[in-house]
Amino acid sequence: MAYDAAVRGALLGLVPVVVWLLLGPARRAELWRASRSRTGIAAGMAVVLAAVLLWEPWQPEEPSLDAQRTWQDLDTFLDHQVPLPGQLSEVQVRSDVTGVESKRLVLSAISTYENSKTFYDKAAEGAADLPLREPADDETVVVLVADRHDNIGMDRVARAIGDRAGAEAVFDAGDDTSTGGEWEAFSLDSLNEAFEDYDRYAVAGNHDNGEFVRGYLDDLGWTMLDGTVVDGPGDAPLIGVDDPRASGLGNWRDESGLGFDEVADRLSDEICSSDERVSTALVHDTDLAQPALERGCVDLVVGGHVHVKIGPDRVEGPDGEVGYSYTTGTTGGAAYAIAIGSKPRRDAMVSLLTYRDGRPVGIQPVTLQTNGQFVVGSYQPLSYESLGDVTSRGRQQPDGGAGGPTN
Repeated sequence: MAYDAAVRGALLGLVPVVVWLLLGPARRAELWRASRSRTGIAAGMAVVLAAVLLWEPWQPEEPSLDAQRTWQDLDTFLDHQVPLPGQLSEVQVRSDVTGVESKRLVLSAISTYENSKTFYDKAAEGAADLPLREPADDETVVVLVADRHDNIGMDRVARAIGDRAGAEAVFDAGDDTSTGGEWEAFSLDSLNEAFEDYDRYAVAGNHDNGEFVRGYLDDLGWTMLDGTVVDGPGDAPLIGVDDPRASGLGNWRDESGLGFDEVADRLSDEICSSDERVSTALVHDTDLAQPALERGCVDLVVGGHVHVKIGPDRVEGPDGEVGYSYTTGTTGGAAYAIAIGSKPRRDAMVSLLTYRDGRPVGIQPVTLQTNGQFVVGSYQPLSYESLGDVTSRGRQQPDGGAGGPTN
């Protein structure tokens, strides 16, 4: 602003100088003689009168907008309804029409937040009594979350479900944020705090744009999968990779770097060339590891992305190898790319994966409905016998599960 003002002032200041030089000494002398004539004096008085009429100095000065505003400390402005941290004790806000409307928005947001705390606190308490399958001594349970989209309220519910199921680890299939921006670090902090003492594994989703989400979780101690096989929970070989797509809050999508199909092919090559059979592929979208599943190289592919549960779907490879594809529903209860409000916008889901002898052996979904009720899905065992063997002896029936709604 100072630079622009200086430039404008310099240009305006040059105007009389330029006019003076353009007129020249002879013309200036003529104008001076003319200004002292009756005609010149009359013209000068007319100019002065016009300026006075435009200025209207006899009119009282209108009060400025700033003069109509009063200042209040923030606590008074919010009617003492919100406990404020000490560093905000000296903050003041202007009280005017726009300020009053802003206060209504702030108090409405706070009311929504307080209602959400009540909703999710009650859900977390209820999760402690859910009729979940109890793991055997030689089994390891993993909590699978996906598509949280900034809904930090569900984090304590997911943790409560995991504790009830005897879980030891968590898989995060991505889309913890809506844009991948640094302002969404609060969502990652909440997730980390909820599962801080679990073994933690994650990939970034298509909405976790850029490098921030991956780098932030890595700094917090999460194992961020990068397309190489690592030791997973229950001694089960684990692999994963970030989604190559990038999406914002809208319904558009683009691809940067390698395309989706190219990443899928490379991931599948890595899985199929592993020295040991890969137990689990953790991806945001299960399609990313579908080629490996069809080639019979992996036991289980898990992901999210579509916000609804799909599977587990059995896939048999060319030589009779059996694997499964499973998509969990949105843990944040997100209908769109951001999950905000006093409760989930759609059913919120957490899935429990059970491992034994280094392989996934069962899946149990748990859904929190928008009315606050839980629906505990049946435990679905995963069998790796070929289709012919299973058919000849009869299909194995689900065990240890419980279904139906519970408060």
